[in-house]
Amino acid sequence: MATVQLGLDTFGDIAFDEDGRPLTAAQTIRHVVEQAVLADDVGLHFFGIGEHHRPDFAVSSPEIVLAAAAARTHRIRLGTAVTVLSSDDPVRVFERFATLDAVSHGRAEVILGRGSFIESFPLFGYDLSDYEALFEEKLDLFSQLMLEKPVTWQGTTRAPLEDADVHPKTEKGLTAWVGVGGSPDSVVRTARYGYGLMLAIIGGGPARFRPFVDLFHRSLATFGRDRLPVGVHSPGHVADTDEQAWEELFPALKANRDAIGAERGWAPYNRLQFQNDVGPDGAVFAGSPERVARKIADSVRVLGADRFDLKFSHGPLSHAKMMRSIELYGTKVTPLVAEILSQA
Repeated sequence: MATVQLGLDTFGDIAFDEDGRPLTAAQTIRHVVEQAVLADDVGLHFFGIGEHHRPDFAVSSPEIVLAAAAARTHRIRLGTAVTVLSSDDPVRVFERFATLDAVSHGRAEVILGRGSFIESFPLFGYDLSDYEALFEEKLDLFSQLMLEKPVTWQGTTRAPLEDADVHPKTEKGLTAWVGVGGSPDSVVRTARYGYGLMLAIIGGGPARFRPFVDLFHRSLATFGRDRLPVGVHSPGHVADTDEQAWEELFPALKANRDAIGAERGWAPYNRLQFQNDVGPDGAVFAGSPERVARKIADSVRVLGADRFDLKFSHGPLSHAKMMRSIELYGTKVTPLVAEILSQA
């Protein structure tokens, strides 16, 4: 089996310093750039930044942060996790990523999604009752823009375009994925438009997502398309030992999930849930390099995945701990995954 590509994702969580004090958004953003530089230095394939519009996450304009990272990196591909296309304008999204692609010498990727938070909809004047139509129509328009030819388009959620030519052009085309949380309709739509499938696995074992992978490949064949890549996005944390990783991650993950859960009516996160999540059938990839590598390799085999992106930022988890996690992920986990997957 070919070696899977390993990447990283961050939402730019507002981290705490070693004395337990929250950092400013500005300092968090600067740290995100440093994290991208380290990811490049240790040979990782991708660095993704999420888009959010709320006080617990620092990055509302991922492309600007990615452009800063592009100026200080050389090989790593740079993209979003995700771009909330529903509350954005497809023309502007394409323009921004074509610009990032130029700055980074062709390393830009966009992962399009509807987003798991809704703050951007009222902020930019969109009605949540149009949630499905907004994404469907804007994905359709973005797909036409990806051809980099004049576009004539009409829908119900924005003004029509008549022979509109969008600039700048890319040199070799833009890489695009769609982030999917587990809806069969979303999987089929991703195949229909010809994007890579990025599965957001944040609960339950990866094996339960195999039917979505099979559906994706069947749908590609039905639409007459060649095979396209499948990726996985899941949370995790790497430290020198299992115990260290778990002790570092649990309080940060609990703070993060409890804050969101208070808005959504979830029960407080507890240690029993955490130990289930970091177990073989859970969605959290946390532990020593050996444990994390084995779990990634097992997931890749089950899903036939081409890329695995570890979401390494978690609420107040400190910058120093995240930097150590990135270092171990690149220098220890990556070669171990390759070794495991090379075995029969």
